[in-house]
Formats: sequence, structure tokens, C-alpha cells
Amino acid sequence: MVRNSGVVDYDETKVALFGKAGNMIRVLVVDDHPLVRVGVTGVLNAAAGIVVVGDCSDGAEVVQVAGVLWPDVVLMDVLMPGKSGIEATRELMKSQPDVRVLMLTGLIKEEFVLQSADAGAIGYILKGDPDRLVEAVRYAAAGGTLWPGESLYGAAAN
Repeated sequence: MVRNSGVVDYDETKVALFGKAGNMIRVLVVDDHPLVRVGVTGVLNAAAGIVVVGDCSDGAEVVQVAGVLWPDVVLMDVLMPGKSGIEATRELMKSQPDVRVLMLTGLIKEEFVLQSADAGAIGYILKGDPDRLVEAVRYAAAGGTLWPGESLYGAAAN
């Protein structure tokens, strides 16, 4: 990826190649841990039909970056220094109400799940399973929601 302003990475070639009219699922990854951003980006870029168009390490940059990159799905860390993922989601929904925000976290805490839903997120998933992550992105892009206790198809998990 090409290093651009501030805490944002995006690949200008991918932005031009996979514009809003493209049939690829365009993903923006937001997490304060570089290793998580690199790992998630690698997993998603290896999956057919998905392209990571950029990443942010801070919730404060999300609205600006999403306004340039126009992602279909944003994978948003819940807890970040400065502006939380929940606050960033709330702001993003004001400027891009059609973007699908999936909260990506290391823990399920009921208050964060409820706050995420209230902010406009369409799901709350745990970090950890690369195959589940790819399917969750595809499901979110297709209009699905994914909350704790739901399967990828919206039914209660066993």
C-alpha cells in the first residue's frame, strides 16, 4: 500500500481500479494495532471478490477516509485510543448512511454491542477466524446483519 496522509494507508491503484461501480466488495479496515490491520488486509485481499482499499489506525480519520475511498464495508475496531469505533461509526453513518459497518473486536461486551447497534453498525464479530471474517464481509455487503448469537444467515446459533 502507498503511505498517504496521517494514519491512513490506501492503495491509489486499487481505488482507481475498483471504483464505486466495480463489482468487488470494497473494504476499509480500522484498527489501532498494525498487526491486526496487516493480517485482516492479507486475509481479505486473498479472498475472491473482496479488496481492501485502505486502512486507518484511528477512529478520528474514518469519516474523511471513507469519503475518499467509498467502501462498501468498514471493519471497525470497537476500542481505540482517541475516538472509539462506536463514536466513529456514529459519525460515519451521518455522512455515508449506506456503508455497512461491522464491529471487529476481541471481546463481546453487552454494552458495546448495544452501543454499536445504536450507532448504526450492522454487526459485531470477534477477531480470530479468517474464514468467518471473509464470510461475514460478504454477508454484510449483501445486506445481512451479524450480531452475537446469530449465524451468518441470521438464525440463532446453536
